[in-house]
Amino acid sequence: MPEGCSDIPMTNKHQAEVALVAVAAIWGLTFVLVKDAVSDYPVYAFNALRFVLALVVFSIVCPRSYRKLNRSTILVGSLAGMFLAGGYIFQTLGLRLTTVSSAGFITGMTVEITPLLQVLILRRVPRPTVLAGVVLSVIGLWLMTNPTLGGWNAGNWLVLLCALAYSCQMIVLGGLGKNHDAASLTLVQLVVVAAVSTLLSLLFEKPQVPQGAMTWIALLVTGVLASAVAFFVLTWALRCLSPTRTSLILVLEPVFAGIAGNIFMGDRLGAVGILGCVLITFGMLAAVFSPARVKRSQMDDLLSEPPVQSDEARLDEGPA
Repeated sequence: MPEGCSDIPMTNKHQAEVALVAVAAIWGLTFVLVKDAVSDYPVYAFNALRFVLALVVFSIVCPRSYRKLNRSTILVGSLAGMFLAGGYIFQTLGLRLTTVSSAGFITGMTVEITPLLQVLILRRVPRPTVLAGVVLSVIGLWLMTNPTLGGWNAGNWLVLLCALAYSCQMIVLGGLGKNHDAASLTLVQLVVVAAVSTLLSLLFEKPQVPQGAMTWIALLVTGVLASAVAFFVLTWALRCLSPTRTSLILVLEPVFAGIAGNIFMGDRLGAVGILGCVLITFGMLAAVFSPARVKRSQMDDLLSEPPVQSDEARLDEGPA
């Protein structure tokens, strides 16, 4: 664990947990804003403007992040930023073709995908609870999207790729990123996503000024709150809380997305679709909880104070 995290007062840790709940709510609610915005505005240009704005705001609020940059932080942040850029590209493209509720719950499968990727990286079999969570989520996803009736579409595939990219980013942050300054690491990621999105926009789209109040509102909310603020909170939380507890809190994101889709976009899943969402949620919870044999006191210690471990051991602990 980075120096200074082991002696953080419990009140600060609780504040980090509350902040993560707010991040999950913001990310869930912005599915509606982004879907509406990219229906009239190019995807790459939207992401480019969003992350340029996020970078400007973050630079003003956290100027110290530049002073703590070093070669190692730039390399780790660039790797995480490339995965983050891929995730946002796939997610935004997918939102054009699928519903807000589907996009939210498929994105949430990052929790299950992360430990499976760790099998490939570390060659270690995931816990039985993780495997059970994956099975529940796959069944729930099938029920929610109802593929036999044409519910599974190209947009869902794109969002699933988004979840895969986010999983890779979380592995990098939860492992290699543990010993780096949170602000500097966030800064590098924002720079990479802004640069990649700008390049793609220049190559494949015709530059244009955003039109309409809703597009500008979406840019401001996603750029400032859902990017500059949220990614700093996430990077900081991954240093101060266990990966298990962080992932558990972020399970709320698809729940907020589903609520927003139902209220603002008229998404109607039906009884079978709702059952699918419930199974996915239980699958996520199963993937982040420790084995049932762990005593309650031991689990409380695990969730509140992660022990000092090597990066490899931390990655094997659970989703990052």
